[in-house]
Amino acid sequence: MSDDLTDAQTAPIPDGYSQLNWSRGFGRQIGPLYEQRQGPGEATLGFRVEEHHTNGLGNCHGGMLMSFADMAWGRIISLQKSYSWVTVRLNCDFLSGAQLGDFVEGRGELLSEQDLVFTVRGRIWAGSRTLMTGTGVFKALSPRAPRPGEIAFREKA
Repeated sequence: MSDDLTDAQTAPIPDGYSQLNWSRGFGRQIGPLYEQRQGPGEATLGFRVEEHHTNGLGNCHGGMLMSFADMAWGRIISLQKSYSWVTVRLNCDFLSGAQLGDFVEGRGELLSEQDLVFTVRGRIWAGSRTLMTGTGVFKALSPRAPRPGEIAFREKA
């Protein structure tokens, strides 16, 4: 029934974003999540703050922002290296908060790689406000077939 949808649920998504189709698992639980491709190996992830993302004060929950940072920052490994990965460490500095209805965006920058361990620097923002900065350490588990939008996929095409 559409009459019980909130303004956040019906707000338009910024141009250039498409919904990531998580069919199972945690990404589906906290979504919907969106992605905007900037070119091979480059993407920004986003989500609209909805009721289920908020804390008791009506702000986006810090745990949601950290979960989103994990996904947005680690995504660079998938896009540039075509690896499945797990998070080893995530260090985050909270600088500002997001409100119900805000569109939150994030992306990571690959800083180093050694022995299939990747260090990424990332930023999360809403509009002109930086919400969070930090670094993540991610461990590649196994290579996988490159997918559209990943550097390796583009090189083979």
